Amino acid sequence: MAYMENHFDKRLDPTILVPDSKSVISLLLNYFPAEIQTSETYKISKYAYGTDYHFIIKDKLKQLMNFISEEIGEVHGRAFVDSAPVLDKAWAAKSGLGWIGKHSNLLTKQLGSFYFIAELIVDLDLEYDTPVTDHCGSCTACIDACPTNAIIADKVVDGSKCISYFTIELKNEIPISEKGKFEDWIFGCDICQDVCPWNRFSKPHNEPLFNPHPEMLSMTKKDWEEITDEVFQKIFKKSAVKRVKFSGLQRNIQFLKG
Repeated sequence: MAYMENHFDKRLDPTILVPDSKSVISLLLNYFPAEIQTSETYKISKYAYGTDYHFIIKDKLKQLMNFISEEIGEVHGRAFVDSAPVLDKAWAAKSGLGWIGKHSNLLTKQLGSFYFIAELIVDLDLEYDTPVTDHCGSCTACIDACPTNAIIADKVVDGSKCISYFTIELKNEIPISEKGKFEDWIFGCDICQDVCPWNRFSKPHNEPLFNPHPEMLSMTKKDWEEITDEVFQKIFKKSAVKRVKFSGLQRNIQFLKG
């Protein structure tokens, strides 16, 4: 995806984004749901079940920034959650929160990989943590399970082959060459995470705003195929699913159905 190449200098040097910054504080927020969709329906990625995480995490980061300022005095910095060219996973790994798995997601022994990553880039001198070791070993479960062969090498993902790209980022029609590969995913994809052995340790989140609309979990394929714009707006009122709009979701469903 070409946009990932934009502002590469800022990705490498946080002081360009935040002048006079000295530290990156990396944070994780679990989003693994207590309940998931049934296996016999069209699926959306678990991160999009509830309210769009950008709003939730931004609020939490503001609270943390205020707390830091109250405790130690005035602090200058910025909060980030997918909102600027920041190397989220690289900073989180450098800070010792986990290691980069073969599927290119950050992994931890305690929680697996179902969590969001965010940062505070601040002008504080801090004692820095150090990276942890890689614990993927010889496992290739994520590589073997990817139906579009998007994981082309250890820690290397071809974003243009990923189901998440086709169902979210792609604005044109999905290429017919991808027919039969999506395994019922209509918004995003969790396959590489679902098969990861470390995600056996995933625990349900405790953030009510991440809970899905009750109707979504019970939707059958027929319900999805007959979804109206009114129902779409009600169920996904504040969800990240609205990124693709009603027309985009319909396109994805018809691609799988047709």
